[in-house]
Amino acid sequence: MIPINAKKRLITLLIILISGIIIFILGLGTTGLVDETPPLFAGAARAMSESGDWITPKVNGMFRFDKPPLIYWLMGFFYSLPKNEIWDSLGTLSARLPSALGSLFLMLMIGDTLFCWPQKGDRQLLTPIVSSLGFALSPLIIIWSRTAVSDALLTGTLGISLLLFWRRMASENNDLCISAWVFLGFAILTKGPVAFVLALLTVTSFLFSQKNWKKLLRKINPKKGFLITILISVPWYILELIKEGKPFWDNFFGYHNFQRYTSVVNNHAEPFWFFLFIMILASLPFTPFLYHGIFKAFMDLLKSSKENCNTNDSLFTYSLCWLTSVLIFFSLSATKLPSYWLPAIPAAAILISNSFINLTNSKKSNLYLWLFNFLILFGVSMAFFFSNNWLNLINDPEMPNLASELISSGVIFKAKLFFSSFTLLAIILFYLNSKSILFYLQVFLLIGQSFLMSPIRKLADTSRQLPLRNISELILDVREGRETLAMIGIRKPSLHYYSRQIVFYEPNTEEGLINLSDRLTNDRRENYYDQPDYEYKSLLVVIDEFSSRQKQWSKINRQKLGKFGIYNLWRIQKSDLNKYSKFLLNSGFKSSWKNRKVENF
Repeated sequence: MIPINAKKRLITLLIILISGIIIFILGLGTTGLVDETPPLFAGAARAMSESGDWITPKVNGMFRFDKPPLIYWLMGFFYSLPKNEIWDSLGTLSARLPSALGSLFLMLMIGDTLFCWPQKGDRQLLTPIVSSLGFALSPLIIIWSRTAVSDALLTGTLGISLLLFWRRMASENNDLCISAWVFLGFAILTKGPVAFVLALLTVTSFLFSQKNWKKLLRKINPKKGFLITILISVPWYILELIKEGKPFWDNFFGYHNFQRYTSVVNNHAEPFWFFLFIMILASLPFTPFLYHGIFKAFMDLLKSSKENCNTNDSLFTYSLCWLTSVLIFFSLSATKLPSYWLPAIPAAAILISNSFINLTNSKKSNLYLWLFNFLILFGVSMAFFFSNNWLNLINDPEMPNLASELISSGVIFKAKLFFSSFTLLAIILFYLNSKSILFYLQVFLLIGQSFLMSPIRKLADTSRQLPLRNISELILDVREGRETLAMIGIRKPSLHYYSRQIVFYEPNTEEGLINLSDRLTNDRRENYYDQPDYEYKSLLVVIDEFSSRQKQWSKINRQKLGKFGIYNLWRIQKSDLNKYSKFLLNSGFKSSWKNRKVENF
């Protein structure tokens, strides 16, 4: 291993740490949970903390076998800390910290790897920072690292594991081998077998590209390492299978793994080339440098196949294998989501730094690369200057005044100012022939994302989530006799999270009304916090404005208790609900809640 200047290494990591805190941590708990998936994760984690059942995730009185438990355990740990309700009044800091910390630690690992193993041609100490910022400033990483779901934690644990595998192959430090398999076990505990498959594809494809692959394979010690990974990740699966049996097997392995990969789930069907498109978006505005870095890495791969190359210089080849493995695996999946691309973004960031290393002082050599970058920045700037042409196209029934609120908040003006300045700065730096232009643009974007994202998050929270928090408080104030709670029309799991009540979610159709009547008798769930009285004469109903105007709901007698945003709170007598349900049944409508295919919560 190349000798390291400890002081420079510490300074580099400190700069990366501060940058990561700005991007991932600042303001993390100042806004509410964003529907619909984060409240399910947060609700299950808080239920673990408060009920003491750390084995089986449950939310809204139902098993939640969507993901393995590591994300719930980490969230639950923060919920269990003393005075949590004081320093985390919205409950969002505890729920989001695992995602944020996973990305922060991976960011540090990327920078440290490139500092300790400078790649061939590396001429600057800035390269580790460029690579780390290339990861952290990805639009997808910025969004998902501040979201209470498992995708960012998977990216962090799997990314650290893959970097440790390469570091072990590039060094003689045996400890790195054990650590790599440990983090792989954590990744499997975060999102299941997909973590092992991606690691296997990445490491195997890299070994095939190396002439000394047998020596490298021995270095990572797969027999001992696989045992370590099994000991970390498998016990929970065995315990859950023994405890819950077939429902766990069918739901987790059958539906959320096998069926998601082989068939389209929840209408998430996309074309085969979907992730080629997402790859472009995920690295904006520096996508041209990603493609330049991929090209350079591919040329190095061809060169290494003809001559013996030092493994220390193979990080970009390894990153190319990493990115390609994720691209091929998820392109073959029937169900496709933008978040599936997250595990490839660390590799993309390292390849961006490959482009940074190969940038020259010659304007002519870099002309096409920078021309594409200027066009991207100019296009984004123009999009905000002509925002009046597309703002009115936003049609979100939950935020009917979003367009006017964006303008009045000054966010659009700030975006115009920032991206215009960004484009001008890029042109000036190119004119000055700066070799570190990419680094300077990243610093400017680091400042700008804080400048723009904070007011956007607060505006979205005020318009979309604050009404649900307010109506949850009203429910707690007006609830009589432990009434049952239902939500009609728009389904918002955050209502369960903030009210801490069992919530029956139904559509605003005739079948939805029949379903609700039937479920109050036959779908009686247990609530660890405040068990509802299913025999009580009335129930509370949260219903949005559009649904309240539907014929079947507008005819039911109700007591109006309050309104926040588009949501109304009603009290309905069960006798009235059951009476109208029988009328609809006699009219030919049927109950459908037992057979519907949508995910339940």
